[in-house]
Amino acid sequence: MLSLDPLGPECDSPLGSKDLEEEEGPWGGGSGLPPPGCFHGSWRHDVALDCKGSPEGAEARAWTVYYYSLLQSCLQQAGLPETQDRTQVPRTGCPGAEVTLCILGSPSTFLSLLLEGGVQSPGNMLLCLSPAWLTKVPAPGQPGEAALLVSKAVSFHPGGLTFLDDFVPPRRATYFLAGLGLGPGWGREAAELARDLTCPTGASAELARLLEDRLLTRRLLAQQGDVVVPATLAFTYKPPALLRGGDASPGLRLVELNGKEGQETLVKEEVGAFLHSEALGDALQVAVKLSGWRWRGRQAMRLYPRAELGPVVDTVLALLEKLEEEESVLVEAVCPPARLPFPGSPPPGPELALRICAVVCRTQGDRPLLSKVVCSVGRGDRPLRHQSSLPRTLEAALAQCGLGEASQVAVVRQRVKAAAEAALAAVLTLEAGLSAEQRGGRQVRTDFLGADFALSVAGRALTPVALELNGGLCLEACGALEGLWAAPRPGLAAEEAAAAPLVETMLRRSARYLMEGKQLLVLGAGRVSKKFVWEAARDYGLKLHLVESDPNHFASQLVQTFIHFDITEHRRDEENARVLAELVRARGLQLDGCFSYWDDCLVLTALLCQELGLPCNPPAAMHLAKQKSHTQLHLLCRHGPPWPAPSLYAVPCCPLESEADVDSAVRQVPLPGVMKLEFGAGAVGVRLVEDASQCHEHFSRISRDLQGEADHPGIGLGWGNAMLLMEFIEGTEHDVDLVLFGGRLVAAFVSDNGPTRLPGFTETAACMPTGLAPEQEAQLVQAAFRCCLGCGLLDGVFNVELKLTRAGPRLIEINPRMGGFYLRDWIQELYGVDLLLAAAMVACGLRPALPAHPRARGHLVGVMCLVSQHLQALSSTASRETLQALHDQGLLRLNLLEEALVPGEYEEPYCSVACAGSSPAEARLRLLGLCQGLGIDGPHYPVAYFLSHFK
Repeated sequence: MLSLDPLGPECDSPLGSKDLEEEEGPWGGGSGLPPPGCFHGSWRHDVALDCKGSPEGAEARAWTVYYYSLLQSCLQQAGLPETQDRTQVPRTGCPGAEVTLCILGSPSTFLSLLLEGGVQSPGNMLLCLSPAWLTKVPAPGQPGEAALLVSKAVSFHPGGLTFLDDFVPPRRATYFLAGLGLGPGWGREAAELARDLTCPTGASAELARLLEDRLLTRRLLAQQGDVVVPATLAFTYKPPALLRGGDASPGLRLVELNGKEGQETLVKEEVGAFLHSEALGDALQVAVKLSGWRWRGRQAMRLYPRAELGPVVDTVLALLEKLEEEESVLVEAVCPPARLPFPGSPPPGPELALRICAVVCRTQGDRPLLSKVVCSVGRGDRPLRHQSSLPRTLEAALAQCGLGEASQVAVVRQRVKAAAEAALAAVLTLEAGLSAEQRGGRQVRTDFLGADFALSVAGRALTPVALELNGGLCLEACGALEGLWAAPRPGLAAEEAAAAPLVETMLRRSARYLMEGKQLLVLGAGRVSKKFVWEAARDYGLKLHLVESDPNHFASQLVQTFIHFDITEHRRDEENARVLAELVRARGLQLDGCFSYWDDCLVLTALLCQELGLPCNPPAAMHLAKQKSHTQLHLLCRHGPPWPAPSLYAVPCCPLESEADVDSAVRQVPLPGVMKLEFGAGAVGVRLVEDASQCHEHFSRISRDLQGEADHPGIGLGWGNAMLLMEFIEGTEHDVDLVLFGGRLVAAFVSDNGPTRLPGFTETAACMPTGLAPEQEAQLVQAAFRCCLGCGLLDGVFNVELKLTRAGPRLIEINPRMGGFYLRDWIQELYGVDLLLAAAMVACGLRPALPAHPRARGHLVGVMCLVSQHLQALSSTASRETLQALHDQGLLRLNLLEEALVPGEYEEPYCSVACAGSSPAEARLRLLGLCQGLGIDGPHYPVAYFLSHFK
């Protein structure tokens, strides 16, 4: 018997007024004082809970004290230290320039979210224990909307540390989530605080009214979400517009009532037909209950044998008298417990019931993601309910019920995942059709959802049946399970918190909020591979101004201001920076930042920022990183401390400016070696050389073929065609994409590269996330980080190429800009982190709003296509149109790097084709099969070999 928060099986008479249980306290909507003497602990009680300028009445003050004690009790039981009162020294901060994630609600409900926020964004996750700690102020230029200011809160930090803080001036919320309730007290105040805010908001009373109406959500899931729901008969009194009309839903019968009196005959006919209908399947009982926002938190239910028509009809008629407009009485099938095999079990006892609770979060691209499943198990004749049963994992619960086979458990988990994610997808589809007023504000979105399921049998298969949707109850249940591992114990690996994807979404939405409307100057538009910049800028609300050499570049029509200026001659960068600064001032541009993602323009950007007084790395640091031999030689001299010093990662090399330098270089650099352009990009002109004659030959060829920008635009020839010779390093190649702010590491993403086609070094294949052991991954991240610091790169998004040798990481080169090719797209897809937005935030002097420990949501394995190797396939079986169609179908991930199929000796990849999977092996096998079918794989381009490093 899997249902649905009943009062208890002993109730068998028609409902009366005493049958309705009401939650106590302001969050649930009741009134009165909190229960006394609920907590036992030795924490201090003389803390400053009053908020200056916002005095509370005696009742509100009592609830503030109650929730503070509840927080201390939660921390105590989790093995975490008591909250420290720091209100004697108010925090100052940077209002409007820092992430502020604000929660107003019960500590027990949101504890897992608060603790995870303290880890992912230290000091920025704030819990308000009273609405008096918050203030709404009108937002200039946004009529009808308000900013939310936080004057007092409990801040959360890594290790479960918490502090009671005052903020002077108040912090401006960049994300707000409130526990909402109905009735007098804080529930209504919380609802008012959440309405029409300028900042992203994760809940509103308007959405809660919809999502916690069982009938509405049940119909929504049945019609749009392809989710199984219990067979239901609903008598609805003057139903809301969302319930009128529409297609019939399987097993869901709606009877619209215009009045509550004189319905005896209709009710008897409808209930009789329902109880005898095939839609009830094997159900032996039905439940009768009320549906509507007004009954949230004080739900009543009656259980009856399916054969007892009279009592069911009497109960429905009694409940009809209590209805108000847009409310309903439901008669629904009670899912019988699934009979699971249990070989070798003891003598049968009472049948066990299972309730499955799933938390699903909205992630990057509005995609639902199941984050955690928690179960409760009880006797089949005693219905389960939240907060009255112990949480356990799905595996433990199924084993308790007799299903322990790993493959069968995996099937059940996958079905729960599909149903939970479909439920949130249906809710998001509903929201997309609502106006801002219907949602409770322009910025209101549902970012997480709790879904309760029973496990039933349909068509001889175990099937999750959706009972109801909720907000905090499932999150609280997951937090309770996570609390079992709160104190670290040997042999127990820490699981990802249920709230982890939600925190990432809160940070992502905060970043968009902080950057909306920012004015940025971009130097260099780039080629087709950077087309995403302009689409993303429009999506984020950025106001871009572009400086570009090509007057006909397509991006000139996509920006606020276009400045045509020749930026290809980099020997004149200092002069050009002064001229551009004057042009910017003459046009009256009020810039928040200036940045570039195009190799050729990086030093010029730093010089221009210096002229305009905008945040940026020193021009000398950018020039040092841009010139490859200078990078290595500079780091070779950085012996530390601290240790390990950057010199340990550097590789011996010699600059080559003339033919005469070659002979000197081969005497200093061990051969075989690698020759490359000093300021090159895209591995153009990079070659393995075995001896002195090959060095001379390659130097002469490059000097002849690549003399200036016109010979191969976009690879740095505007800086000249000087070269260098560096030692060839054996090992696997990796990219590390870093985000730095104020000289501190904010985030790092490591990917693996496949073997190249020697003697060339054009990239062939890649895998993300890395398949390296955690220690090796950490070594690469530290090597990249220390090399950037060693060159003076303290702020920005940087791409560092390294090799992992038997002796540890060695530096290939630093690209002092966002990673190229597919990297930005892959990182956004797997981690939900946009390096472009991070770079824009740093350019505006804002710390990027990124999780401290981003987690990959899958694996990508990709291969590069080259015109020289794949011209026939790219013109037929793997044409651009074919690849794009497969991308649109989700069968591959396409990143187009070049516009035209033009073969040449010095080529860059034409495109990257990748496949996703739940494991590297799955992604690799999919990609290999796809490449074989499309004609990308062949004897001269053995894809299986290029992917062999990823096993």
